[in-house]
Amino acid sequence: MSPGGQANRAARPARDVPLGSVDFLSHVKAFDRFGAKTAAFDEGGIPYLVNEFWTAGQRQAHSIHEVSYRACFKPQLPAFFINGLTEAGAAVHDPFMGRGTTPIQAALMGRRPVGNDINPLSVLLTRPRLDPPTLTGIAARLKEVDWDHAEIEREDLLAFYHPATLRRLTALQRWLLTHAPLDNPNPDRETDWIRMVALNRLTGHSPGFFSGRTMPPNQAVSVATQLKLNAKTGMVPPPRDIAAIILKKSASLLKDGMPGPHPPAHLMVGPASETASIPSGSVTLTVTSPPFLDIVQYADDNWLRCWFAGIDVGAVAIGMHRTEPAWIEMVRNVLAEQARILRSGGHVAFEVGEVRRGKILLERLVWQAAEGLPFVREAVLVNQQAFTKTANCWGVSNNNAGTNSNRIVLLRRL
Repeated sequence: MSPGGQANRAARPARDVPLGSVDFLSHVKAFDRFGAKTAAFDEGGIPYLVNEFWTAGQRQAHSIHEVSYRACFKPQLPAFFINGLTEAGAAVHDPFMGRGTTPIQAALMGRRPVGNDINPLSVLLTRPRLDPPTLTGIAARLKEVDWDHAEIEREDLLAFYHPATLRRLTALQRWLLTHAPLDNPNPDRETDWIRMVALNRLTGHSPGFFSGRTMPPNQAVSVATQLKLNAKTGMVPPPRDIAAIILKKSASLLKDGMPGPHPPAHLMVGPASETASIPSGSVTLTVTSPPFLDIVQYADDNWLRCWFAGIDVGAVAIGMHRTEPAWIEMVRNVLAEQARILRSGGHVAFEVGEVRRGKILLERLVWQAAEGLPFVREAVLVNQQAFTKTANCWGVSNNNAGTNSNRIVLLRRL
């Protein structure tokens, strides 16, 4: 199905929101697409707008998004703001891009994808999906891997993998590091794509992953924890056909078609507050979600992916902000950089979740962090939704903790 087909309606919504801040807020206040009117109220001096603004359904956006990453938001979130606040060709940025939801959605909607993350893993997950290869090209490149001449280099990983699978996984890892080293910013499309898919298939809970049964792929457990799971369940990792799994996942990712034409992407690795390669005043919209306050262990979640990609996870300065003042300072520094790169009239949609069972409302800390910067603090949009699969894994209560509700601080650049 083509990108404009029925399966992609959520990813490329028709423009039904007048472009401009005032008109956008009026549209949000009158929004009733899913049957409910927006509730508007003021709390603590902050205007709130509460409704279901986009569907909570799983896999309702373009299939190219279906790459797992801890605490990521649905593509419908950036689509809502891209649709209402930008025109075709505009630059849309995410300084904490994670799996690349915002830049990929920007590309699907004909905008210029701009993204940054402190972890080089994010570029490896995002870049290939902005310009995917064909399935024929992927299959041809997989045949170049010498699958049968590799030794097991990390025996501890047998907690996850059958010995034959681990040997082939090591062969693929060595081949990728040779043909697409991390310092090559322009690897061939097929090799770049194969690495991205392999990173997404390392561990999981079904035969569609290289491992035996374990946690979902966005929450890689430690070797010690996996050994305990194996002992408890009696699980012995079965052999897997790595090439076949990569091809199957590739077909799934591409089933809605290729992204359409879009301006060239600009992807970076580094702190979110230091993106000097983005020209001042060049971005129309930033849609992002920062690391949550002491709740998600991003480095721990991605240790196995970093090993496979050849990334020294200990050298990646992923911030863990354990106090409110430290978190506010981080947010303020990031917002100051957004003020530099945004054009006048541009927007920041800054999404946060709830932590500590609602005792700390992060949107209020973002509101505080923006004070004195060249922004109009327009509102907090709260998208109410049912449980997500991730929220169920965390054991949280709906609208009570975790990321089961989106809370977005909307700022407009003066």
